[in-house]
Amino acid sequence: MAKGKKKQPKRYLFEEVLSFLKHNDGKSFNYKQLGAAMEIDNESDRFALLETLEELKHQGFVIETEIGKYQAKESKTYQTGTIDFTSSGTAYVIISAEQPDVFIPQYKTKDALHGDLVKVNIFNNYGRGKAEGEVVEVIKRAKTRFVGTIQINPKFAFVVSDFSKIHVDFFVPLADINGAKNGQKVVVELTEWRRGDKNPIAKVIEVLGNAGEHETEIHAIMAEFGLPMVFTPEVEAAAKKLATNITPEEIAKRRDFRGITTFTIDPVDAKDFDDALSLQKLENGNWEVGVHIADVTHYLKPHTILDDEAVSRATSVYLVDRCVPMLPEVLSNFACSLRPHEEKYCFSAVFELDDNAQIQNQWFGKTVIYSDHRFAYEEVQTIIETGEGPYKDEIFTLDRLAKILRAERTSKGSIFFDKAEVKFQLDDKGAPTGVYFKTQKDAHKLIEDFMLLANRKVAEFLGKKPKDDNQKGGARKEKNDKNSDAVVYRIHDVPKDEKLMELNNFVERFGYSVAVGNKTKTAQSINKLLQDVKNKKEQSMIELLAVRSMPKAIYTTKNAGHYGLGFEYYTHFTSPIRRYPDVMVHRLLEAKLNHTHYLKADELELLCKHSSEMEKLASDAERASIKYKQVEYLEDKIGQEFEGVISGVTEWGIFVEIIENKCEGRVSMRDMKDDSYVFDEDNYRVVGRKTGRIYTLGDKVTIKVRRADLVKKQLDFEFVSGIPSAKEPEIRNPKRYKKRR
Repeated sequence: MAKGKKKQPKRYLFEEVLSFLKHNDGKSFNYKQLGAAMEIDNESDRFALLETLEELKHQGFVIETEIGKYQAKESKTYQTGTIDFTSSGTAYVIISAEQPDVFIPQYKTKDALHGDLVKVNIFNNYGRGKAEGEVVEVIKRAKTRFVGTIQINPKFAFVVSDFSKIHVDFFVPLADINGAKNGQKVVVELTEWRRGDKNPIAKVIEVLGNAGEHETEIHAIMAEFGLPMVFTPEVEAAAKKLATNITPEEIAKRRDFRGITTFTIDPVDAKDFDDALSLQKLENGNWEVGVHIADVTHYLKPHTILDDEAVSRATSVYLVDRCVPMLPEVLSNFACSLRPHEEKYCFSAVFELDDNAQIQNQWFGKTVIYSDHRFAYEEVQTIIETGEGPYKDEIFTLDRLAKILRAERTSKGSIFFDKAEVKFQLDDKGAPTGVYFKTQKDAHKLIEDFMLLANRKVAEFLGKKPKDDNQKGGARKEKNDKNSDAVVYRIHDVPKDEKLMELNNFVERFGYSVAVGNKTKTAQSINKLLQDVKNKKEQSMIELLAVRSMPKAIYTTKNAGHYGLGFEYYTHFTSPIRRYPDVMVHRLLEAKLNHTHYLKADELELLCKHSSEMEKLASDAERASIKYKQVEYLEDKIGQEFEGVISGVTEWGIFVEIIENKCEGRVSMRDMKDDSYVFDEDNYRVVGRKTGRIYTLGDKVTIKVRRADLVKKQLDFEFVSGIPSAKEPEIRNPKRYKKRR
């Protein structure tokens, strides 16, 4: 027994010393420096430290850089990446798209928090591309401010994060609670995470209000995602100083469209109108369609406080009850909004189309327009369906041309994901009173097709090289500047064959198929699949898996085409009020038309990366606000039964989406008392060991609402007994079963 006790400090020292040296990779220390850093203050422990260093050197973990000085041995197993926590406290470090994620056990995440850039030591690889490692250093914090609920005790306080992937509570000294009351929502700033401490130390920097109240929870979502509540006084002041009047001098520099029929088509509750369409018949019988986009860059100049703010925000964010705009209201709702019966500056893409919607000529440049009418989508849809209404002839012509454009891109491989958008009806206090779904009809598609045309043709104009580089005068003579042709693209890469094969293997069980290997044929087969599953039991499941098989669209200067749309060149030109990449594209287009340059490729690429990241953040924030409203909507419906569809299956539980309102909740595995269930990963289902009952992705089920937790934004359901799952095919790979934990 005594012998065992004697070895314990040495094993502890072994791990501590190695961890310290790895944390200070590249630096050398003698045993006295190490002892001081590790607070070793007696002779016997110092001797044990020396012994440990020699043993680490003997085993090849450290090297002696000079007599008595040691450092961690460099290893190719050290890599950096972004850490992504699960709600259970384990994590994965994402190194790159080409390299498998590294699994990090809960006890080896060190002081990392979700989203941090970390250094990992990869020490296990179990085959099939799976690796395991440990965090040795946090290189950069993703954020230092967090939102949560404060729990105040007599001598201290803790803040429990709202976000399930933040796996630790924040210790807050009572002197730093900033007047918060027990149970309130607060924002904390991480101040310190001392070595060996279980919890980080933080201070309350803002009290948001009482948990569960509408304004508190929406502000909590904004704070969690780092969204600004308001513009700073300096930004507002700069916006108010802008000269927004239309002048004869500026009109003289632009192509004048004020005498041509022009109108906007937007949602009924829209406040910013950043695009308009004009139409006129030419003497040769062709149609001139103008796609007119608010000329934001006329007012938004580079390197100003307004532009810096727009860069930082990068996108407008549309939460369930409000918009967090990229630009101040002076610009977004007034100067740059193409409001009816007002003259406005635009940047336009103008196309001469024949009756078959084939482009005969195109023109890009600055314009001035006058919007004759402001349409809502519903009004245009009524005109298309009934044949009656203002500007019906123009609407009919645009609709006919748009449908030809749509058919053409369908034939070239454009994929159509037609998913309904969930919207809530809110009362004057923001409480949800009902749910409705926005679906795309011809009016929406009319606008979409002309916006896609403009985006595609602007991208081609900016990025496509001339066919004859030797033509007289040299069409693209440049100054040997590799950055001179830099363009901001919106790309959507080709899905990986293995992802498509997984999709195909699954849909084959239902009698469908997906072509693999040819881009166009694959796209056409996915479109056919999406049409074939309409109104079928498996529709939700297959639509979800089809979306998951696709890579994410991003902004970049490196063109890879847009697979989902079937375009070789594509960018975003049509929404500069709400997207900063569109602002960059406007400046690039103006620079090309004026034979000047805007920014170098590396500068543009940094802005593209930031814009892609902010786009994801905006999407996550929007989903969080919708989830909150879903929970609030079902809060008074505890015990009620609903028909639903299984939307997700994991080893922890089964997710169900209610059909009538699209609210999604989870049936926890531990609450399924009728049997012991195992998770069949390959077949997206769980199977009862005794009963053989099967719950599969896409199954229609009946659930009862068990709990609606507003603080955690979590819905818990339970299956109604006696509702059997639909019979499924035999399990293909029973060895892949996973027991519930």
